[in-house]
Amino acid sequence: QVQLVESGGGLVQTGDSLRLSCAASGRTGSTNTMGWFRQAPGKQREFVATISATGFTTSYADSVKGRFTISRDNAKNTVSLRMNSLKPEDTAVYYCAGAARSAVESRPTEYDYWGQGTQVTVSS
Repeated sequence: QVQLVESGGGLVQTGDSLRLSCAASGRTGSTNTMGWFRQAPGKQREFVATISATGFTTSYADSVKGRFTISRDNAKNTVSLRMNSLKPEDTAVYYCAGAARSAVESRPTEYDYWGQGTQVTVSS
């Protein structure tokens, strides 16, 4: 089993930056691809960013491309999401997810492990 714990959320203003972190524990060898998803009130969970097992390949949702950066430190079993130029529409609960596959993946159904989420609120 793998446990994922997110941290770093909070209340910020439009244009501010935040860095989310996700710490993995347990059978971390079974998590290769990592991803960040978000869910706003009344909306479905949506893909934000994903990173391959090696960290060499990343992919982003169009809505965050150029503003968000996903990275990972395999030695520390952590994944981060740097969020710049935040907008009110970025307000959501952000979830870290891990998958056994190695390639990047944007479909939430392909992920095996999920964290509890961290709230990000961007005020206008």
